[in-house]
Amino acid sequence: MRQNNNMVAMILAGGRGSRLFELTKKVAKPAVYFGGKYRIIDFPLSNCANSSVEVVGVLTQYESVLLNSYVARDHHWGLDAKDSGVFVLPPREKDETGFGEYRGTADAITQNIDFLDQMKAEYVLVLSGDHIYKMDYADMLEHHKKTGADATIAVLEVPLKEANRFGIMNTDKNDIIVEFEEKPAKPKSNLASMGIYIFEYKQLRKYLLQDEKNPDSSHDFGKDIIPNYLADGKRLTAYRFKGYWKDVGTIDSLWEANMDLINPNNELDIFDLDWKIYTEDVNAVPQFIGENADVNNALITQGCQVYGSVKNSVLFTNTVISQDAKIIDSVIMPNATVGRGAKVTRCIVADNVEIAPGAVVGNKDSENILLVAKNVSK
Repeated sequence: MRQNNNMVAMILAGGRGSRLFELTKKVAKPAVYFGGKYRIIDFPLSNCANSSVEVVGVLTQYESVLLNSYVARDHHWGLDAKDSGVFVLPPREKDETGFGEYRGTADAITQNIDFLDQMKAEYVLVLSGDHIYKMDYADMLEHHKKTGADATIAVLEVPLKEANRFGIMNTDKNDIIVEFEEKPAKPKSNLASMGIYIFEYKQLRKYLLQDEKNPDSSHDFGKDIIPNYLADGKRLTAYRFKGYWKDVGTIDSLWEANMDLINPNNELDIFDLDWKIYTEDVNAVPQFIGENADVNNALITQGCQVYGSVKNSVLFTNTVISQDAKIIDSVIMPNATVGRGAKVTRCIVADNVEIAPGAVVGNKDSENILLVAKNVSK
């Protein structure tokens, strides 16, 4: 196994995720359910485990109780060996500053400099906790070392017409970053930042401490730290990522990512045993498909009971689809029940929701996906 003991991963997992509405009212966005049996944060954590990144800090803030307890079970991802571990790092009170929240992505790392010092980090890998993708961070580190970079930023090629939605990296012919533009009106390139960075720690430490003292800073990597590196002539390189990547920050994008899993041309491939996505192993009975059930192109997890029709859908643990019920192009989260004869189309049904017999929710012609977060009567 490759060893990356000198690289410490810091996963930024404190986001509010307000565009997911009720799904994030009581849990942080990285703890939201995904793909039948996972939570969103399983993906960056599994990437770390598969990349042999053995020390991972998870920086939590908003509605963090469930997320904190979840990621603290580091054995789920095989990160519980002698020299490895997942460390929960919420904002905390300090003698010199009192208690405060994380003011931005860079400030979150700054407030945990003592953790990085303690771990004797040589390189720092900064990640987001709310994206769905598989990436070998060891390859990115090798690229960082090979190019002699002060910082390496993972980028994804996006359609140029959509580039104004992202932070864009403009590079020379050798993929050396010469300019960073935050959501430019007229993009010069289509290399979108994925919010994944590798820094040489000693140098980053100096920049973070300087930024902390700047009253005009927003304490953000994209808005402050990266521009400061460029202004000082530091060598920044782009690492081009070619695989599947999805920001599941909206109801529509979360639904799309779930639907991608049942696409025959699925790029993510959660069934790849060479790059497993690890998660909590829920103690549930086997799934049961009734004799009159009609199941077509569906992802159905353990504990599910299906007596009706399920087509092009994802069913999470312990969901019940009653006789004559129809589930079409939908995501049904854990412990939800769909009553007899009910019809659900193009919806995300939140966990523990009950849909009454005969109820009709969703519409095949609707432009947007419907989130069903409360019990539905007929």
